[in-house]
Amino acid sequence: DANLDINEVTEIFVRINSQGKRLNESDFAMSKIAANTENGGNLLRKVIDYFCHLSVDAVFYESLKDSDAEFMNSEYAAKIAWIKNFSQNIYKPDYVDMLRVSFMEAFQRGKLKDLVSLLSGRDFVKRTFDSAIVEESFKNLRAGVEKFINEYNFRQFVLAIQSAGFISDKLLTSKMTLDFAYTLYLILHDVADIPKIEIKRFVQKWFVLSTLTGRYISSPESQMDRDLREIAAKGFKTFFAENEAALLSDTFWSVRLVQNFETTSVTSPYFSVYLAAQIFSADKALFSNAVKVSDLILSGGDIHHIFPKEYLKSNGIADRHKYNQIANYAYLDTTVNIIIGKKSPQEYFGEMTAWENFSQNLEANSVPPSIVNQTYMDYEEFLIKRRRLMADKIKRYYREL
Repeated sequence: DANLDINEVTEIFVRINSQGKRLNESDFAMSKIAANTENGGNLLRKVIDYFCHLSVDAVFYESLKDSDAEFMNSEYAAKIAWIKNFSQNIYKPDYVDMLRVSFMEAFQRGKLKDLVSLLSGRDFVKRTFDSAIVEESFKNLRAGVEKFINEYNFRQFVLAIQSAGFISDKLLTSKMTLDFAYTLYLILHDVADIPKIEIKRFVQKWFVLSTLTGRYISSPESQMDRDLREIAAKGFKTFFAENEAALLSDTFWSVRLVQNFETTSVTSPYFSVYLAAQIFSADKALFSNAVKVSDLILSGGDIHHIFPKEYLKSNGIADRHKYNQIANYAYLDTTVNIIIGKKSPQEYFGEMTAWENFSQNLEANSVPPSIVNQTYMDYEEFLIKRRRLMADKIKRYYREL
């Protein structure tokens, strides 16, 4: 801001530096955008900031009307006003997410450092700098931002993720994976050979595939960059078919995914996808005729140890890495959880065998029927069987998307 004097600039710098804030490519890109008044960067910066702010704080709109008349009189005020009334708990983008998605969609590149270069006018072929490239880069980025903030695009993307069973950010394990999914959604709208009604299905499948395989966890920008180039070169259908065949083979479903369930982490992507599969199928919670798994996740319900923790510990299985296996977890109504207490599975499952929906409820929660006869001595056998059932459920879910 040219109106700030050097003392104010110095104070801002000192405050940031004293907090140990590490500035990255996104921050650099935002500074390049904000400083370029010639190409409307100062207004574009406000669009990015304000949209992200309004997505988490609707009240901010009222103060914005009083504090920034210039922006409110611009064409963008009306374009982002809708977000303040859109309530959802899946995608709350910050400026990094918005920059990344807009850049990837508009430039078909995955590394944000390239955006900084393009906004500076870099010609990657001639290795020179050209003011015409600056102008063109701002034009393309502005188009990408407008697609990002478009009400129809954003709402439909969120709906696609929610209808795949990811109804809460508790189930999200990677913001990068979500960013690429939205990028893909925007890109596919411009692909002639993909009918509009198929876009949601492809985005859902790619999101689940990417989550299960941890595609954008290690070196995510490099992977995104490769994926965008391959999509551009091969077309999405070919790209998708090749990756699906290579990554989700029969061996993945029957061996690797089962092995991946050998973890204690409730934030594991495999457990998150399993819960999404239950939500997708509208499964009832364990021992419930009415309460769905989705209800418990949204209301903060209990994760129950199928073989109760205290029961296992009192019988010599005291290692938390043993009794906290995610294959020993199921969502359960709090009241029922308290009633079960320290009972053995043989006891409390045995009490439910006369229940009309007993078999269907076991299947919905991937609990092997043999549970009615099992004690702590059968715990390892139970874990092996349930991991297989959980993997099978995810496999069916993925194929039904």
